[in-house]
Amino acid sequence: MTARAHRFLADQVARRPDALAMTDGTGVAWTWRDLETAAVAAADGLSQRGCRVGDRVVILCENCTAAVAFLFGCWRIGAIAVPVNARQSTSEVTRILDHATPAVIVLTTDVSPEARAHAKRLAAMPCAAVFGTVHIATRPASPAEDDARIAVLLYTTGTTGAPKGVMLSHENLAFGGMASANLRGMTADDVIYGVLPITHVFGLASIVTAAVYTGAQIRFEARFSAEKLYTALRKGVTLLSAVPQMHALLMQYTAEQGYDQLGSDDLRYVSSGAAPLDPAWKRKAEAFYGVPLQNGYGMTETTAGVSITNNPLGSADISVGPPLPGVEVRIDETVPGGGEGMGEVLTRGAHVMLGYFRNPAETAQVLDAEGWMHTGDLGKFDAAGHLHILGRSKELIIHGGFNVYPPEVEAAINDHPQVIQSAVIGRMTSGDEEVLAFVQVAMGCDLTNDALRDFLKDRLAGYKRPSRIVLAAQLPAAPTGKILKHKLLDSFADQLT
Repeated sequence: MTARAHRFLADQVARRPDALAMTDGTGVAWTWRDLETAAVAAADGLSQRGCRVGDRVVILCENCTAAVAFLFGCWRIGAIAVPVNARQSTSEVTRILDHATPAVIVLTTDVSPEARAHAKRLAAMPCAAVFGTVHIATRPASPAEDDARIAVLLYTTGTTGAPKGVMLSHENLAFGGMASANLRGMTADDVIYGVLPITHVFGLASIVTAAVYTGAQIRFEARFSAEKLYTALRKGVTLLSAVPQMHALLMQYTAEQGYDQLGSDDLRYVSSGAAPLDPAWKRKAEAFYGVPLQNGYGMTETTAGVSITNNPLGSADISVGPPLPGVEVRIDETVPGGGEGMGEVLTRGAHVMLGYFRNPAETAQVLDAEGWMHTGDLGKFDAAGHLHILGRSKELIIHGGFNVYPPEVEAAINDHPQVIQSAVIGRMTSGDEEVLAFVQVAMGCDLTNDALRDFLKDRLAGYKRPSRIVLAAQLPAAPTGKILKHKLLDSFADQLT
């Protein structure tokens, strides 16, 4: 029988029922037995409201223990969990509800003011039990799915059009959790900082599922705070997975305290995702943390993981590592921007999604008859068999007849000490594409466009240098910290005229 994610919880209850499993910002501290009890109560609450096998349950939430209880509650009764970040707008949430047609909506109103606002709009009623207080709304019965493999629907950050619900199976989650845990050498003695949203694949698979598989403790935070992260890392946290913006803000906060190193005796593993590494930035981060900085590659459709590094401290490797055990990867050189070892990254294995919910046409575009997932990302392998991601195939910029890969330009910009992060896109102008750079800098910094241009002269060929640079205190981003490139032109239209 295919492994089901909630069996990991049963294993922990059998082995170490009284060990601390997870805490959150509300002061809740649950053992594995407590989590199991809360999951049973969540399952009962869903069943009492008519939730059946194959029904969708939207969990409109921010990171907290109650959200995890309802995830496992769904899986106990064969329902499909649909975790959605409560910080999304009314229109965004409405589109997901209309597409997923859930039987029940659970809102973690204890930890999220946005969830409270959604609860009021949806006429949700309070429900208190051992999992805490949430609000629950029910909807008219919708067709149940008869595919028992589906564990979750995760809605991707699309550029335009209707939302896409990625169907991940119990096998996907189990594979992703075990692979993440094994590669990080996780044990029951580890403490994970859980600020990456569990409504997204990395937080769900590589943090929640991996922790429940190994018995590691999770310290949940609903929202990122450099101060809270700094404190946690100096008080017992052993594993940190974050995006570049979080690393940069933590280093900035630490510098404001008068230190250039974190100074943690417990931290043993740090990883960065959602953007390529720059060698200088990697060296800076490793000097700050005192441990190797690992980098990986994945997407919602591949249950977070395709490849990851396992490098020693000081390694010059800035790839995303070799493919995970059990994962196949090949390069299709026939796509635009391909050739000479470069092309679209294709992957196959137990990590690949079942497809897009109620969207066979979109599914057929990315999953071929041989089981290969066409990622839309451009990449290449180096001589050591490590994968390098060059960017999205649709984001390739052709300027003056030359291929410009945004990650390369972003890496050069991010090397500047006053830059937190950047995003590079192309824009058509008179038959050619110009290179636009949007650069997030720290509040109060004195970096100018001219100074940044001078900085890039020796780092980028002329055709790769941005024709326009926009400096900003913030860039539009998803809750994970991933920059929303499709919103850049609208967000900064007044500065591009």
